[in-house]
Amino acid sequence: MNPIQLFELASRQAEWLSVRQQVVATNIANANTPKYLAKDITPFDAVLDRTAMVQGMAVTQPGHMASNDLSDENIAIEESQLNDEIGVQESGNSVAIAEELTKTGEIKRQHELNTSLMSSFHRMMLMTVKR
Repeated sequence: MNPIQLFELASRQAEWLSVRQQVVATNIANANTPKYLAKDITPFDAVLDRTAMVQGMAVTQPGHMASNDLSDENIAIEESQLNDEIGVQESGNSVAIAEELTKTGEIKRQHELNTSLMSSFHRMMLMTVKR
């Protein structure tokens, strides 16, 4: 069993959040660009599955479900699903500003959680070293 490398996991999530923020910012910047299709990136769960940092459950019986096996090792940027409210606008653009701003708020919350967990873990490690 491989140990979970908490700092490496947090670093990988911070990298993923950075890429996602860039994609969302690009979507917002191109909100008025004709025929621009909104983009998003693969979920962080899929990135973890591909990097094999987190060990999945073992399949010991034929009836057990296997984990998802995704072949691409990079964070993939893909077209975002169409928003039911706006769909594709008359100009051919599919960017929904409200949805993109919601994604920005999610990214901010995830980043704050990531950094607060890392600082708490760091303080805990320092307390054990002092003793």
